[in-house]
Amino acid sequence: MSVATAQWAEAEPDAIALCDERIDITWNALDETINRATNALLDLNLPAGSRVAVFAENAAEGVIGHLAGIHAGISTVPVNFHLTAGELQYILEDSGAAVVFVGPETVERGLEAAADAGVAHVVGWRCEPAAGLTLWDDFVASGSADEPPADAQPQPFLHYTSGTTGRPKGTQTPPTMFAGGDSIAHHFQIVRDNPRLGGRGVSMIVSPMYHTGPLGSVRAVAVGSSLVVLGRFNGEKVLEAIERYKVTSTLMVPTHFQRLLALPEEVRSRYDVSSMQLISHTGAACPVEVKRAMIEWFGPVLFEAYGATEAGSTNAITSEEWLAHPGSVGKTLPPFECLILDEDGNPLPAGQSGEIYFRDTTGRGIIYHNDEEKTRAAHREPGVFTLGEIGYLDDEGYLFITDRSSDMVVSGGVNIYPAETEAVLIDHPAIADCAVIGVPNAEMGEELKALVILAEGAAPPDHAELDAFCRERLAGYKCPRSYDVVQDIGRNAMGKVNKRTLRAPYWPTERSIG
Repeated sequence: MSVATAQWAEAEPDAIALCDERIDITWNALDETINRATNALLDLNLPAGSRVAVFAENAAEGVIGHLAGIHAGISTVPVNFHLTAGELQYILEDSGAAVVFVGPETVERGLEAAADAGVAHVVGWRCEPAAGLTLWDDFVASGSADEPPADAQPQPFLHYTSGTTGRPKGTQTPPTMFAGGDSIAHHFQIVRDNPRLGGRGVSMIVSPMYHTGPLGSVRAVAVGSSLVVLGRFNGEKVLEAIERYKVTSTLMVPTHFQRLLALPEEVRSRYDVSSMQLISHTGAACPVEVKRAMIEWFGPVLFEAYGATEAGSTNAITSEEWLAHPGSVGKTLPPFECLILDEDGNPLPAGQSGEIYFRDTTGRGIIYHNDEEKTRAAHREPGVFTLGEIGYLDDEGYLFITDRSSDMVVSGGVNIYPAETEAVLIDHPAIADCAVIGVPNAEMGEELKALVILAEGAAPPDHAELDAFCRERLAGYKCPRSYDVVQDIGRNAMGKVNKRTLRAPYWPTERSIG
């Protein structure tokens, strides 16, 4: 029996352990499927250090794929399913992936990227047979149902964030987010001993599993928590699932809150959400009025975590704390210490805004895969890094975010670095120079706007032309929603652009993203 599910398969073999919008899987069936998928991976005899990429929309099979990777001691790479084949190819090559799991929505891009990257094994669920594709059911059936070895070293996920210089950056799940352990058996024992996972209940995934937060719910099965996996977010379907499955915990982003609150009152009141005990949220700043409305609706069950994929959670705050400190992202969590510094690097007192830095007292800081230079550049000094935001600490040590110093744009909980988009736009024959910034969007928080300088003698291209140009080369979420022709973007003699200055006219004078 698998290390993660053995206890629950013995205790409640016929109870639902994992389900999505088309399939229910019992604990007994899940236990056998994890064993077979794990053994099938091991039977491939992959070279040491190889990884398994999961390039698919949310599905029960995706959960099993990640769990099989953990059981096999193989790092999995959750890949944004919006990416083009070219963007995926880069990640496959950079990560050393030797296997790609795909779904019906991604199979064509997955096969193309795998062929170009030299990846031999592509496994797809709910897909039509195709050259170079192994069907999921055949893959699982090829593995033994026997318990796989549990003495391998567990490997953290390898995530890819948007690139600050045009290429995505790989970073392993940090120790604060990945349970670690000396063996697979030890790993899942640490997971079961973690009180923050909330013990037995019903967890629900509503965000794409390529994000760090929802991917953490994959291991909820190890504590006996049934897992409900939903696809693309639909507010009423979320409420239906909470009532139907008596969901006790989930993770969302503020855009999800806004979509739920936008439902008509008669729809919201139709569903019983009293089972919910914990709604974690992260990924973007939550407007004060939105969070207050969610607490009034669901009760004081919201738990906010602030941080980044590279670092894990640096700060956290409960509903009760937040009501006493509205707008705060909470106190800083060990092993981090929060530093508020002025432009010269001097510490600032409580109540005064400056650039927010964190000191990792373990000395680790942020580590980027295959890139020592980017790792060094991320730190002010060893172990001291910034997430690119401005803010202050109050007298009690609660952190408030007031602005952003980096170029990063957060849209719907997704981090976007405009450098990738700028690198594409600058290749358009009508564009001499450009800058891409984040501007307000009522639902998503921010959206991309491109400020473009026309090449000499060029006619202004229309929105549709530029949009098509970008979408041929980039995932849709990286493409600007609007394009403005400007005479100047303020590029200085060193080639730098002050994005804060460019953003300022589009934002309220008293901007608060906390």
